[in-house]
Amino acid sequence: MKDKYIDLIEQTFDFPVDEFGLIDGSELTYHNIPLMDIVEQYGTPLKFTYLPKISDNIKKARTWFNVAMAKVDYKAKYHYCYCTKSSHFSHVLEEVLKNEVHLETSSAFDINLIQSLHEQGLFNKEKFIVCNGFKLQNYIDNIAMLINDGFKNVIPVIDNIREVDLLSAAVNENFFCGIRIAAEEEPKFPFYTSRLGIGYKDIVPFYNSKIKLNPKMKLKMLHFFINTGIEDDAYYWNELHKCLSVYCELKKICPDLDSLNIGGGFPIKNSLKFNFDYEYMASEIVAQVKMVCESNGVPEPDIFTEFGSFTVGESGGAIFKVEYQKVQNDREKWNMIDSSFMTTLPDSWAINKKFIMFPLNNWDKTYERVLLGGITCDSDDYYNSEQHSNAIYLPVFDEVDHLYIGYFHCGAYQESLAGFGGIQHCLTPAPKHIIISVDENGEYNTRLFSKEQTYKSMLKTLGY
Repeated sequence: MKDKYIDLIEQTFDFPVDEFGLIDGSELTYHNIPLMDIVEQYGTPLKFTYLPKISDNIKKARTWFNVAMAKVDYKAKYHYCYCTKSSHFSHVLEEVLKNEVHLETSSAFDINLIQSLHEQGLFNKEKFIVCNGFKLQNYIDNIAMLINDGFKNVIPVIDNIREVDLLSAAVNENFFCGIRIAAEEEPKFPFYTSRLGIGYKDIVPFYNSKIKLNPKMKLKMLHFFINTGIEDDAYYWNELHKCLSVYCELKKICPDLDSLNIGGGFPIKNSLKFNFDYEYMASEIVAQVKMVCESNGVPEPDIFTEFGSFTVGESGGAIFKVEYQKVQNDREKWNMIDSSFMTTLPDSWAINKKFIMFPLNNWDKTYERVLLGGITCDSDDYYNSEQHSNAIYLPVFDEVDHLYIGYFHCGAYQESLAGFGGIQHCLTPAPKHIIISVDENGEYNTRLFSKEQTYKSMLKTLGY
């Protein structure tokens, strides 16, 4: 009878698959790294960042877009920007910048981060810096500081009319700018139009009245992004074509306009059944841009992307120990982890996001259906379904042979949303964080980035 956990997985997926495998049919490997060795060295709870995955995804996207351009004899260039808000950590940015990419910012302190990277020799003044978001005065001042300091390719993307005057007053030099399109949202959204940017019908009048006659500003970029991301559906292609129509209309009256920014939105794998044809989507986007521009008699633009989650999401993971099993009634078994889902994986609580989840050990044992609970006293601190079903199945709990579980592809946004280094819900300490790299011989190395949060640091934050 096939009743082991490994049997369940092999009946559900083609396994081993991608970065996941097994040692001796019992313990999980990730990119050939025996994860139980990591647990034995560092303990739990812990988070990790696997740096090589960041460079891998950057190289893949570059290849998809450059091949797509070659296929249709596209005359302009592709520029890869990293969306810093996905993860601001130094080890992430250092890995990102090994690949000669550009950066996209969203707040004033992002600019200070870029200054630090420049001072370390990791980012030069020739790179593009696309400045998005609603801009308060300190963000405006920091953008102006970069431009006035000789950063040649800073592109503040105008979100609203007043930003033109604020930037013009703060910047001493002539500079490029962009305009963000306020895309129409999907019907399921509670509002019709994105709160970010300027509406389709207002963009050309806005350019004519506020930018065309401004002696300092030149419009270089039209920015397009929709919340649902890049998907092969009628909604995405319809919005892209509306954007391209505006681009072509603007290009005919604005010779400086030469760039189209399609934002981020490439999805990441949250299930082993994930199926997204990245190569097809890149090819189709490039083909559609070229076709619309040719039909309107305008040159095709440089294409910018701002991939954040796609860049860093699949590099991150979290590992927990199942401390205890509570049997609450005849059907519900609660496996209690040694941390909190609300504080370590806030998207699982806030937006019901699912991540790839596997046990690290005991794959050769029988399995059972369980619920997973965090240690806070909040009723919402639980994880309620696995990536491939409406239930969670794990190896049977054993108080002697402790079970460990891992969550994967959670490297984007979770630390910033949880408030890394600050206070956590129910004063739950933030886990230790390790960095995993691979040397030239293919051997993996680990180092401790941050220790598990102490009560002293938390009390200091609280003023004690």
